[in-house]
Amino acid sequence: MSARRSSATGRRRRRRTPEVAEQEILKAAEGLLRERPFRELTVDEVMRRTELSRPSFYVYFRDRHHLILRIVERLAGEQQDIADLWYGREGTGPEQIREAVSAVVAIWKRDGALFHALADAAADDPDVELAHRSLMDASIDAAARHIEAEMAAGTILKVDAWETARALALMTDRYLIAVLGRDPVVEPAVVIEVVSTIWIRTLYGDR
Repeated sequence: MSARRSSATGRRRRRRTPEVAEQEILKAAEGLLRERPFRELTVDEVMRRTELSRPSFYVYFRDRHHLILRIVERLAGEQQDIADLWYGREGTGPEQIREAVSAVVAIWKRDGALFHALADAAADDPDVELAHRSLMDASIDAAARHIEAEMAAGTILKVDAWETARALALMTDRYLIAVLGRDPVVEPAVVIEVVSTIWIRTLYGDR
């Protein structure tokens, strides 16, 4: 027969470029991670959501953790866009903080399950742990630069910029995983208000 059907899926195989095939797998994995935790993700289940054979997975990815690393690449780009809000816009510090928090929450509303999966995968794979730490360090560095600029302008009291930024960023990350992870439990508008208030009052006092 000129066209064969997959015995596993019953669907016709079609030729696709490597880029398209890789994206098909990534899309399937992201869909599953929005439904269940990373520990329950299997290669078999990912590939059943594609029109590719199971061995095709290993053409593009070493294992499930490598798959997560590829998903992180997109998240990293979005994190950099948010980081730019800290020192690329005009306006007062509190306004910049609220704007940046709103952007963060918008991404978490859409991709919170993926950030949750990244944190889970980082617990048992050193490469994913490094990627997760790099994402956090980028956020911390952006916040620290913002704090340093505000101190130089005399709008906030002197603090240890890096450690203050690290404490606030790590607290925010864990809170967002809890309320906007795989199963959001708090309305985004409430999350924005809570996180913004914590950052603004920590840095600027009760203004």
